[in-house]
Amino acid sequence: MNLIPIEVDTIHLGRPLPFALLTVDGTLLAPKGYVIEQRSELSGLMVDRGQLFIDITESEIHRRAYMGKLHHMVSHDSELGKIAEASVASADADAFRNKDNVNEASWLDLQEQAHLILRYPSTAGFVQRLAKLKLELDRHLVQNPDGTLFALNYLASTEVKRYSATHSMLVSCSCLLAARDVLKWPDQHLDALFNAALTMNIGMTELHDQLAMQFEALSSRQLRIVENHAEMSRDLLVSLGVSDETWLDAVLHHRATPPGPLGLRSDSERTARLIQRADMFAAKLAPRASRMPGSSASAMQSCYFDENRQLDEAGAALIKAVGIYSPGTFVKLTSNEIAIVVKRRLNTTMPKVAVLINRHGMPTGEPLMRETNQPDYRIVGNVPHRAIKVSLSLDRLLLLTKHTAADRLW
Repeated sequence: MNLIPIEVDTIHLGRPLPFALLTVDGTLLAPKGYVIEQRSELSGLMVDRGQLFIDITESEIHRRAYMGKLHHMVSHDSELGKIAEASVASADADAFRNKDNVNEASWLDLQEQAHLILRYPSTAGFVQRLAKLKLELDRHLVQNPDGTLFALNYLASTEVKRYSATHSMLVSCSCLLAARDVLKWPDQHLDALFNAALTMNIGMTELHDQLAMQFEALSSRQLRIVENHAEMSRDLLVSLGVSDETWLDAVLHHRATPPGPLGLRSDSERTARLIQRADMFAAKLAPRASRMPGSSASAMQSCYFDENRQLDEAGAALIKAVGIYSPGTFVKLTSNEIAIVVKRRLNTTMPKVAVLINRHGMPTGEPLMRETNQPDYRIVGNVPHRAIKVSLSLDRLLLLTKHTAADRLW
């Protein structure tokens, strides 16, 4: 192990550790993902064990932060003594003040946080930890909504072991965009919507993850859990201290809400209907071990039209908000190029894309930007992520999602 000391003040309370805390001889004190809620708990470790250490190779965010700090010091002609003294702990502090520079590590950290909160909800401080996760996701949505959708769609396509957490984050962010930007719901309704979408499957998180990797048909026991998970989720949330009736009712009814105009429904019924549509849309596009993901066209049709084959108000708002071809999904163009969607446009069928594989089936090296409103670059269909054989960097691709003045011209 490559052990280095870490400054205790840089450890964030109430968040899953992105590394294991170790003694100087490598003895485990706290595993990766463990949540330290109180500073006194850290102080106790310091008193009992002295200096705390981490293995730098275990945490990508620390490695990047450390190397970035060294590069900055060298490029700015810092004294050799200061360069030698640079610690990964101080680099970590710099990294968390500059989260835009560690996008990939930040999203992987959020995925891990959501996974631990939903998979192990009985631990102390559930409501507080969920609120912190919500604030962080909302910050990403405000700063870069396309980047948020991109990261979550990308993670949903590449990481099935934490499928339930990633799916819940994607549904909650999609719902918030639809409610805030399209339906214009008042702010006081958005918290319950976001929380209900995040926790709709909390009663079956472990099974949800398992089913994403399962080839066999559901057993009778699994089927019973799936059919009853809305009630189980609501009851679990109550036991964890949740008292918001709109949140609880939306979780209870998110699987079975009747069609019809949203304006005639209660707050919880409107919330449940929007979550149901987003849940359906995201699930159809997600891969499983047992099947390939569906096409955007088929997912859109199932969401856009209700059970009576009429236009569904919630589904239509969702499609308008996230796009038929949402950021982070792969598509094939009329040019025979393979691209990834990076930005939504007003026309939901014509997003901006980055070509990664040219018409001859070869990697482009650098992404080539295309506007799919051009006849030569129309989208002809989806491409599953598992069919993409090029190495991709989430960090580099996220840079393409940031908007410029030119993006607002149409």
